[in-house]
Amino acid sequence: MENFTFSLEKGMQNLSSTGGFLTVKNTENTVNTMTISWGFVGFMWTKPHFITVVRPQRYTKDVLDVSADSFTISIPFDGKLKEELSICGTKSGRDIAKNEIVTFIDAKTVASPIIQGCDLYYECKINLTQQLEGSLMPPFVRQFYEKDFHYLYFGEIVECYS
Repeated sequence: MENFTFSLEKGMQNLSSTGGFLTVKNTENTVNTMTISWGFVGFMWTKPHFITVVRPQRYTKDVLDVSADSFTISIPFDGKLKEELSICGTKSGRDIAKNEIVTFIDAKTVASPIIQGCDLYYECKINLTQQLEGSLMPPFVRQFYEKDFHYLYFGEIVECYS
């Protein structure tokens, strides 16, 4: 993996400020991407992981539920792909063809594609899925949820490159 420390710092900075794409392809060859603006990188089970979160009503969750074993994170830097991020963050793949908004290209090692034109890519193999329900302190539940608790997807980072 190319300079993981640089990728971690620059990736998280751009993810939180301008967003990135979570992309998944399942065993039925359905592909979808959605905009994310937060996630977590760290080490679990002695391996680097990206943890992404998806609400249960999102189309991406439906795609993940059909035997998806991977996801990718594609992060553009410096405000690139701003319009695409906006559309993919406000329009569902149930309603529009995301491949008309962004260009999917094959990832190096996982089935889920990456988004062309980004500056940093994480390719991740899913090791664990866990719903937040019952895990959050009451003030967070009252402020952020109405019984639609996020699902966390723990993806081992098998490739990280720019």
